Amino acid sequence: MPAVDVSTDIVVDRPVAQVAAYTCDPRNAPQWYANIRSVELLTGEPVGVGSRMRFVAAFLGRRLDYTYEVVDLVPGERMVMSTAQGPFPMTTEYTFEAAGDARTLVGLRNHGTPSGFGAVAAPMMRAAIARANTKDLAALKAVLEARPG
Repeated sequence: MPAVDVSTDIVVDRPVAQVAAYTCDPRNAPQWYANIRSVELLTGEPVGVGSRMRFVAAFLGRRLDYTYEVVDLVPGERMVMSTAQGPFPMTTEYTFEAAGDARTLVGLRNHGTPSGFGAVAAPMMRAAIARANTKDLAALKAVLEARPG
């Protein structure tokens, strides 16, 4: 069982296809993830299973540079990315479900097993990830709902 497993969700007042397309394009991540500074696609478009992208982020005062690989993608339903790099190998999962007329329930789950100091700090990391995910999903909602319908 992963030492850190955090799930959060939010309802966005936009259709599933629109929300999923925006969220699953990693180049949009810096616009709604507070900690992500940049994303570089390392493989061609479109993004699909096997696509790799380099993320530069800041988390708990540290600069993180890591490569995610898409390990599962069902357009309009889910995307799963995983990294084995660094002190905190992690899997990030997005899910999308209709939540009424032109509304989408977005799920965000991060799970992994930190090593070294990260393993000792897992409870603190879990809380920090939960706070960050809640803020990031609120930002995603704001960005998408501000766009013309």
